[in-house]
This record gives sequence, structure tokens and C-alpha cells, in this order.
Amino acid sequence: MEAAAALKILTDLIQIQSVNDSEAQVADYLATLFADQKATVEHVTYAPGRDNLVVTIGDHGPMLGFSGHEDVVAAGDEAAWQYPPFAGTIANGNVYGRGASDMKSGLAAQVVAMLDLLATGQSLPGQIRLLASVGEETGEYGAAQLTQAGYAEALDGLVIGEPSGFDIKVTHKGVIDYYVTSVGKSAHSSRPEHGINALDPLISFATLAEVQMAKNTVVDPVLGGLTHVISQMQGGEQINSVPAHAWLSGNIRTIPAYPNEQVMAQLEAIVQQLNAAGAQLSIRYSYPEPSLANQADTKLAKLAADILTNQYHRGGQMTAGTGATDASEYTKAGNLPIIIVGPADGLTDHQVDEKVAVDNYLLGCDFYRTLAERFWATTN
Repeated sequence: MEAAAALKILTDLIQIQSVNDSEAQVADYLATLFADQKATVEHVTYAPGRDNLVVTIGDHGPMLGFSGHEDVVAAGDEAAWQYPPFAGTIANGNVYGRGASDMKSGLAAQVVAMLDLLATGQSLPGQIRLLASVGEETGEYGAAQLTQAGYAEALDGLVIGEPSGFDIKVTHKGVIDYYVTSVGKSAHSSRPEHGINALDPLISFATLAEVQMAKNTVVDPVLGGLTHVISQMQGGEQINSVPAHAWLSGNIRTIPAYPNEQVMAQLEAIVQQLNAAGAQLSIRYSYPEPSLANQADTKLAKLAADILTNQYHRGGQMTAGTGATDASEYTKAGNLPIIIVGPADGLTDHQVDEKVAVDNYLLGCDFYRTLAERFWATTN
């Protein structure tokens, strides 16, 4: 595909304002690119206006998965941007706009690679399945839906196009966002004996949780240790009343040594302990995601590293990610090799004037095609 045509796909995607919503517009646009191709195109609706898209090319042989999310974060103060966030401006050797890095450049490059393979007009020796998901920025629930529906089960490997500067992220921590709610009884602060202060058991919970998390002392050689932060606490209506309601939130980044289920059980044991002593606490979670076990020894990771290092002379280092990705959901499909590698460097993610270098994007288009061809050739 000519560079101008490949760049148009990226700028077209940036112009779709899929800010934590409206992903169906992205799915519809991508579907049109495959409308006249030998491809199976499936819309998988999560909610009105929010469609995942699954595109499969090839009809036999090993199946490599490509994964990218359709949503982006909000642009914030658009006046602070040098280039309009939803214009897809090409300037100074970069493409600017919300999602240029995270991660419409990775998604677009994967699509271009697939279209280039189809353009040969020859029978493909293997298959590619594109999983374009909704809601990654707010909880990976599109990837969860696709995994539960079985779309990842036939994959022999999966490449997620998140920004990595052509290094290969082979592991990352999991995440647990939790909320603890406390119910007490209101009373005038001059007669506190007539009330039950909802903040008191929350303070006890926070203390006990910190003690418990500190006991999880195993340190992963790549990811480091588990981390825990009490991030919010709120309660009460005014200064001269005993608060009847209060809540806190916490964020935990988990490692393979401490699976999410184990850590959540520790939190729930604290809640049960305090409730047995008279508290009225409840705990809930917001899209907990497991960690990605180290993929460095997989054939897929080694193949990507070899291509990037010896053919393109770019990146190829195996690294750890700092945050959860859709990989956390796709791991639930079974023993599926997963790597995270994309053309953007990630330095401007979620910032004003987010960008990807034009040369890197075009290299990404070529890299994904080469990776697919080599994967097919080396997978029995």
C-alpha cells in the first residue's frame, strides 16, 4: 500500500472521536476497508454505539491474532493543543491527534498489514484475526466480551499493538481497583454516643490492608513487587455530625506470584473480620485485571525480537509494561502466547499533542506483515 493511503487510514481513525464511547464508528469504518476483500467481518455489540470488530482473513493454517482498542481518552483542554486533537494533522514528520500513539497507530498499522497481504491476490498460508475492542481505557470490557465469546480460542499467538517504540513488552502487572463502603448511624457531634461513625471502620480497614499487603513480600525479577495505594476516602455531610456513610478506594498492582483472586480474598477477610466486630462494610471491584505472565521464552516473542533486531535494526528489546492492557483478558483464553509491540513510542500518551512519527507508523505496517509471514512459516 502506498504511504499516502496507509496514512489516510490512520488520520481517518483519529478523526473519529471515540472518547470512551462511540467505538461503533471505528468498527464501521474498519469494516468498510474489508468490504470487498476475502475476509470475514463480524460486529460484536457491547452496548448501543459500542461495537467490537472481528476480522478474519485466510481459511487455513496457523492463526495469528492482532489486537487493538478502538477507544481513546478525552482530549482535555483542546485550546492547549498546537494541532486540533481530532484532525489527524501531519506535520514535522509526525501524525498528531488523540489516539495517534495510544493506540490508533498500532491498530491502523495492523489493518494495513492485513490489507497488504490480501492485495497479493494469492492464497494465504495462514490466518490473521483482528480483534478491535471497545472500552480498553476504562476497563478492558470489550476484550473480556470477545474472550468470553470464544474469539481468542483458535489463536496460536496474539500481538497487541499498544505503543512500545518497537520494543516487546512481554509482561505487565495486573490491577485491582476496589471500593469499600461503610454504613454507620448519624447523630449530632455533641452526642456521638447516639451515632455510629462510618469513618472509624474504614480507617481500621485501611490500616489492616496496608499491613496485609506489606506481607506480600515476593518480588518479581522483572516487574518488581506488589504495590498498594489507598487513593480516596470520603464521608460525612458536615463538621458537626457523626457520618452515617463513608467510602474509600484503593489501587493494587499485582504480580504473578500473587494472583488477583488471592489478593482479593485477603481484602475480603479484613472486611469479614471488621464486620464480625460490628462494622457494616462491603467491598466491590471495578474491572480487576490479572497480570501477564512473562512471555520472553515464547516462540512469538523471540520471533518478533529477531525480526526487529536483525531485519529492521529497531528496538527488539524485551521489556515490562507499566500498566494493564487487553492482554489481561485474553490470557483467560488459555495458554496463548501474547506480546505487546507497537510503532508509537508512548511518550505522549494521554497528553496534549499526542503523536506518532510517520516513519515509525509506516515501519509498523511493514513489521506486522513480516511478523505474520514469518509466524506462519515457522508454526506447525
